[in-house]
Amino acid sequence: MTHGSGGRAMAQLIEELFRRHLDNALLRQGNDQALFQPPPGRLVMSTDGHVIAPLFFPGGDIGCLSVHGTINDVAMAGARPLYLAAGFILEEGFPLADLARVVESMARAANEAGVPVVTGDTKVVERGKADGVFITTTGVGVVPEGVEISGDRARPGDAILVSGTLGDHGVAVMSKREGLGFETSIASDTAALHGLVAAMVAAVPGIHCLRDPTRGGLATTLNELAQQSGVGMRIREEAIPVRPDVSAACELLGLDPLYVANEGKLVAICPGEGAEDLLAAMRAHPLGREAAIIGEVVDDPLGFVQMQTVFGGGRIVDWLTGEQLPRGRRA
Repeated sequence: MTHGSGGRAMAQLIEELFRRHLDNALLRQGNDQALFQPPPGRLVMSTDGHVIAPLFFPGGDIGCLSVHGTINDVAMAGARPLYLAAGFILEEGFPLADLARVVESMARAANEAGVPVVTGDTKVVERGKADGVFITTTGVGVVPEGVEISGDRARPGDAILVSGTLGDHGVAVMSKREGLGFETSIASDTAALHGLVAAMVAAVPGIHCLRDPTRGGLATTLNELAQQSGVGMRIREEAIPVRPDVSAACELLGLDPLYVANEGKLVAICPGEGAEDLLAAMRAHPLGREAAIIGEVVDDPLGFVQMQTVFGGGRIVDWLTGEQLPRGRRA
């Protein structure tokens, strides 16, 4: 608890762990805020809480996830992410070696993305009042002039695209969850998507919507966008990319991969005439090699998302009821 008391132990923790790994000019100012001059354009801000179990999973951990998740939320407006802030809630007794591993992962992810953590806060709570470590990150970015991307801009005739295979992150996390009893080679897809988004916007400036299908997966994301825009959507099951081992794991657990969380994929909606150009731009980027056009936006005041199945039938793809993969809770 002394590490959260505001005294010498806390100052030492901040200096020897957080500042050492996350070091940058703005963080080095040492103030309770970061002072910076934003570039021209409209500012975007997003915040996200990360409380995943287990903390470490194939392909990632809570550290890189907290960086990627907020960068991606900012990027889904077509923005260039600029800076991050991070808040840590630590449980008394949480091993410093594990905390160092988390912070090192955050630093690596932030450095690779070119989006530094410039301010933060740390609190310690009594044993049993947290689950190791909780992280909240806030991101700020800037949208260039002429870019208008929002969840309420989907229009009938638009094409629906995804940037790659679905469900990888969810299955990777579930494979490490206690008592699930299966092994898989699938790793989390956690990644910062702003580079992919920049390439997409350069190719098709008229993109209408972008969204990363995290909690609730593709199905919930499409329902959110349909509701925001007042339209319906039709997707084709055979066009949706899912890895065979992800599909097998979901079948074993009685889950639908359409509802399983993703952390390094995005959904894009653009005018139909620009779909092939957008697909080509996505596939030319390392994070979009398995991109696919999976359906189209239709006129439907009821806002239904419908799917043509591989057997030629159809079904309604409804909102997630309950929670298949709690992105932020222990099952």
